[in-house]
Parts: sequence; C-alpha cells; structure tokens
Amino acid sequence: MKKGICLLLALLLLLTGCGSSSMKSDTVAETWAASYDSGYGEDALETNGSESSLDNLPQGRKFIIRMDITAEAQELEPALQTVTDRLTALGGYVEDQYIYNGSLYSGRRYRNADLTLRVPADKLSELIAAVEETGNVVSSSRSTEDVTLQYVDTESRITALKTEQARLLELMEQAETMSDLLEIESRLTEVRGELERYASQLKVLDNQIDY
Repeated sequence: MKKGICLLLALLLLLTGCGSSSMKSDTVAETWAASYDSGYGEDALETNGSESSLDNLPQGRKFIIRMDITAEAQELEPALQTVTDRLTALGGYVEDQYIYNGSLYSGRRYRNADLTLRVPADKLSELIAAVEETGNVVSSSRSTEDVTLQYVDTESRITALKTEQARLLELMEQAETMSDLLEIESRLTEVRGELERYASQLKVLDNQIDY
C-alpha cells in the first residue's frame, strides 16, 4: 500500500516596519498544505524554527499532519512573493487566500494574510527553505491524523461494489421478466452511484497524501 502524509502548515508571519514618526507592524498568517512520505525522511520545522527530521512514523500507513508555524519578517509583500514564487516553481498552488490590510480607525493596524498552500511531498523541504528566507521562524506545532483505516475501508467498499456491479450485469442478461429486469436496473443504478461517491472520496485522500 502506498505510504504518504498530507501535511498542513499554518504559517504566521509577524511583519514589522518603522516610519519616521511612528512604528507600524504588519502581520502575515499563512496556511500551507503539503504532503510528506514517511519513507523519505523529509524535513520539518521545530519550535525553534530550524529544519529537522519528522518523527519516524509507522511504515505502510497514511497520515494527515497539521503544522502551525509562527515567523517574523520585515515586509508583507516581499515575504508573500518569495513564498508564492517558490511554491509555483515547485509545482504547488494556493488553495485559499485571505489578506487583511489593517484599519486606520481601530487598534487593528496589523496586516495579515491567511493562505492555504499545497506542494508536492518531495518538495516540502524546499518550501520550508522559502519560508525561512522571509525572516525568523519563531515557533511551530504539529498534530497527526492516521487515515489508514478510512483509506482501506474505502478501497474495500469500491472492490465490493465492482463485484456486485459485475454480478448484476450477468443477472440482467439472464432476466426472464420485465419486473426482474427493472429491479436489477434499479439496483445497478444505486451501485454505480455509490461507486462514484467512494471513488471521489479515494481521489480526495490520494490528493491529500500526494500534496
């Protein structure tokens, strides 16, 4: 069975800049989605912001990992540009993006950006390097979800439904009455609908594992 991990990185960039007459701070909150294959020993960030190997995870299982990272940088736009340019070059993409530019009429003068980024599993360490280029990585936290049973169960349901579909097609050829034929066709429609649903679920899991 294919091994893999879907890694979701949430990056908070605290951006600060100085003016001649006042101090102004920019905040960038970035969410990253990437994947990691436990068999390849990819790098990740610890709470001190440096790269290190992820904990060894059981072989042959599938995981979804969420990582929240806090970092500091001087400017909002250059930090975002550095990371998104590298993301595109690595074959990744921005899944979601939200930017808050601060308010002149309230105390919330901090700027922030919240992004969900997806990157191929084998490019994770390069994306982390791009994050480090934006400034100082302050902290990070991680949670792990084992989705192996969900994946195996979905595969098993697909196999069972395909077997039933083949049997229904055989029975359709052997049907002797119209009522039997209609009953078989009705069940065949249900089976095909369930097949499409489970196939879609498996495709989503595969995407989370590969990216």
